[in-house]
Amino acid sequence: MTSEPVLSIRDITKHFGAVKALTGVNFTLARGEIHALCGENGAGKSTLMNILAGVLQPDEGEILLDGKPRKIASPSVAQSLGIGLVHQEIALCPDASVAENIFMAKTSRRRSLLMNYRKLERDAQKVMDRLAPIDVRGKVGDLTISSQQLVEIAKALTLDCRVLIFDEPTAALTEAETRILFDIIRELKAQGISIIYISHRMAEIFNLCDRVTVLRDGRYVSTEDVANVTPDDVVRRMVGREITQLYPSKQTHAEHSGETILSVRNLGDKDRFANVSFDLARGEILGIGGLIGSGRTEIAEGICGLRATIEGKVFLHDNPQTIRTYADAVKSGIVYLSEDRKGSGVFLDLSIAQNISVLNLKAVTGHLGLIDAKAEGQLARDFARKLGVRMSHVDMPVSSLSGGNQQKVAIAKQLAVQPKVILMDEPTRGIDVGAKSEIHQLLRELARSGIGIVVISSELPELLGLCDRVLVIREGAVAGELDSAEMSEEAIIRLASGLKHTNTHASEHAA
Repeated sequence: MTSEPVLSIRDITKHFGAVKALTGVNFTLARGEIHALCGENGAGKSTLMNILAGVLQPDEGEILLDGKPRKIASPSVAQSLGIGLVHQEIALCPDASVAENIFMAKTSRRRSLLMNYRKLERDAQKVMDRLAPIDVRGKVGDLTISSQQLVEIAKALTLDCRVLIFDEPTAALTEAETRILFDIIRELKAQGISIIYISHRMAEIFNLCDRVTVLRDGRYVSTEDVANVTPDDVVRRMVGREITQLYPSKQTHAEHSGETILSVRNLGDKDRFANVSFDLARGEILGIGGLIGSGRTEIAEGICGLRATIEGKVFLHDNPQTIRTYADAVKSGIVYLSEDRKGSGVFLDLSIAQNISVLNLKAVTGHLGLIDAKAEGQLARDFARKLGVRMSHVDMPVSSLSGGNQQKVAIAKQLAVQPKVILMDEPTRGIDVGAKSEIHQLLRELARSGIGIVVISSELPELLGLCDRVLVIREGAVAGELDSAEMSEEAIIRLASGLKHTNTHASEHAA
């Protein structure tokens, strides 16, 4: 890394109506540097990066590349200047092939009428193989979220970049995929390419990055060498306060109800999972761990009618349930929060009020069969207040909220139907540390109110810190169960990877 900045951002200010997203922000990036950009959701990170990538234009300030002022009028201009952005939110064409997506920018500039698809696929496969063995001839829409994220990264690697921005690139990746990505990022650094790395994961920042800049409330806070600060220092600057307890106190012995609210017996779809059995107690938070692709999400979808099952039973309070569709699950009192927040969790273009009421329209429908806007607004205000959604009013579109507040709206939507059981898939993915703490506290409060909660998470600290028990899934089956005394990262990893653990309860639910 040299001291000469390849990029300088000076006094950038950006308004969205009356809202000031950025105020006089400064940032420098050295050649061959990996520079972390941190801040809570809503701090202005994405706005700043979208300005740098030509998606947005600043109201004030300037951008210098190699000391020369540049106007980045569009994403194509940014690419021509050597600036690439790996989006956190998947920005791919689902109906096109992986190869076509990887070389989308290159093919859109072609002047020839004919495309050599054999060469395109061959070149794309070489790039893709650096990250994962994904067949580039397949459609992107058929891939999992984690595989789509890898395609997004592969697409960026084909650009001739001198500045490459990664926005939460590991949010959907396994540990093995993350290690491969880090090796590639270090290779890019060795080639003199400068990296801006946005992440909420402190371990990644301190493992990978040279410097860290913190934004808070749209303003520049600090830039430090990573070697000179601690994770606690960075978090404190991000939130402007101490986060004294990321995880709430767990269920005490006195709080154990002993009442089984949900029982799953021998559930299977003969494809992704089979013979899955477990119990969930009233007021308990049960974690489900395992590698991405192990079948965790498919099991949750099978329980709540989003995926067809052909064997097994689901019981609520010992009563067998017939759940063929998600509507059946909601009617029974079982709701599901998808891992894909913006694809399935919320309707971005609808208002907060419309999102919260969508599963319980009966509660806000007037006698003529029309939506009662007053009742809908009151329902939304009640839940928004309960969950601490930061907003100016419930008629705002959900797209205007930060990621953490969008997730709270998604949870409010589930709570509006007064569920008995909530299945949550990666409930804090892509959310900053302050919002994570708030959601963890909220989940414990919901559990203490009597709701049974299942949390699927790829973050081992979250499973250990939040959950009362952990069920580990491997290759579509229950590999083992860990109670609070047995839970550790090593125990979860051993079960997830097929190694024996000395004190599992895997056999207890075989019947």
